[in-house]
Amino acid sequence: MTTRSVSPATKVFREPAVEPRTRTPRRRRRTLPLRRLLAPYVFVLPFVLVFLAFSVYPLFFTLRLSFTDWHGSGAAHWIGLDNYRYLLTSSGFWSSLGNSGVLWLLIVPAQLVLAVLVAVLLNAVKRLRGFYRVAFVVPFVTPLVAVAQIWIVLFDQDNGAVNAMLGAVGLPPVGWLVTSGWAKPTLALLFLWKTTGFVVLIVLSGLQQIDRGLYEAASLDGAGRIRQLWSITVPLLRRSLMFSLVLQTLAVFQMFAEPYVVTKGGPYTSTTTAGLYLYNHITRADLGTGAANSFLLVIVVMAVSLLFVRLLRAED
Repeated sequence: MTTRSVSPATKVFREPAVEPRTRTPRRRRRTLPLRRLLAPYVFVLPFVLVFLAFSVYPLFFTLRLSFTDWHGSGAAHWIGLDNYRYLLTSSGFWSSLGNSGVLWLLIVPAQLVLAVLVAVLLNAVKRLRGFYRVAFVVPFVTPLVAVAQIWIVLFDQDNGAVNAMLGAVGLPPVGWLVTSGWAKPTLALLFLWKTTGFVVLIVLSGLQQIDRGLYEAASLDGAGRIRQLWSITVPLLRRSLMFSLVLQTLAVFQMFAEPYVVTKGGPYTSTTTAGLYLYNHITRADLGTGAANSFLLVIVVMAVSLLFVRLLRAED
């Protein structure tokens, strides 16, 4: 039996070959974690700077401005809560909130019901489904000023197409844009035509997440289409509907372009919405009161939105 012995020369040769392999990873372990730690902050830094410059700073500047009397030039004079006291005791401010509230009642409930019905029909259509979806989205992407001008032509009291059709069936003309009773429904109809397609897309996306097996099981139990719509579709669309509800509430209370272009806030301030009333302070260079008005409007809209979110959590 023979044994092999390892010569000292071999040992000396192998030991230096191990050292570079153990030292190189140590150097990498010291440098790589630092890069990985700083990389996310470097990528996020441009957005944070833009957000601070164009969102956070204007927000705090407007908050400070709401406690001053400033007309766009010169020094701003600190007046404390006088702007808020003026608005809370102003009939114009509460009238604008009331007009926005009436428009909300005319728009949002009808829009949600219409969006559900249209989404269900679009989901059931097999042929030309893409065409119909685009057709409902086109009004939403159409410039609002162009739509408002078309609305003025259609609902003109003397030469409008709507009154011409009423005259053709023997009905008297209606002052759609010049009477307090009809101005709000006319604006509500404009808002419905313009934005319902967007709500339909939101509801349709939620509708496509519902398991079709639920409808098959309901059919086997004898439930008809209306029963399935009420007992399956509407409950499972609750989150999509609540999201649309909050989104459209914000849009209605911020409505500005529609009354500004179509009715100028009239007749007799019946269509002066909260957004248009805020704009009137800016046109008069009463920037301190306008800033206070904007924060009061934010508080009102936030309270309404939190109420809807609370109702959603209660249902869950």
